[in-house]
Amino acid sequence: MEFEWPWQYSFPPFYTLQPNINTRQKQLEAWCQLILSYHRHHKIYKLDISEVQNSPLFNNKDINRKLSIDNIHFILEELRKKRNLEWIDKNKRQCFIMWRTVDEWANLIYKWASDTGHTNSVCTLYELTDGDYTKDQEFYGLDKSVLLKALKYLELQKKAEVMIYDTNEGVKFL
Repeated sequence: MEFEWPWQYSFPPFYTLQPNINTRQKQLEAWCQLILSYHRHHKIYKLDISEVQNSPLFNNKDINRKLSIDNIHFILEELRKKRNLEWIDKNKRQCFIMWRTVDEWANLIYKWASDTGHTNSVCTLYELTDGDYTKDQEFYGLDKSVLLKALKYLELQKKAEVMIYDTNEGVKFL
């Protein structure tokens, strides 16, 4: 299925931050929604700043408009404030785009474990993200780093225990 671009994507002023505070807030919200929808549709979990300016997300070749790197950083900061972005490195060159927050991923995974009778049993991380039992789940194919963050969240809630021994990685749902 093809990604559907919002109407703003073809509107040239969308690529320049607007001076009016109310208009800018709506513009930021539209950009945040676009970034999250785009990443969700394509199941992309990481964003690399060095590559992003030339991606179709921020560069509409049809209307010859590109969002500046400063404006990209400004919008990404807005996503971070909403807990939909987490920087991977201190230099802010790579980040996770979380169309679901860590606690939302954790709740989805735990709901699946409860609904399918996987509580009090161990699952490998591979089974969760690539197994036959999870093919119809939204967390199927989830980036391993994001998965571990969600499982650590469940561990803090005493709903899971993450187990990592040598190359074996799993989780016991409680």
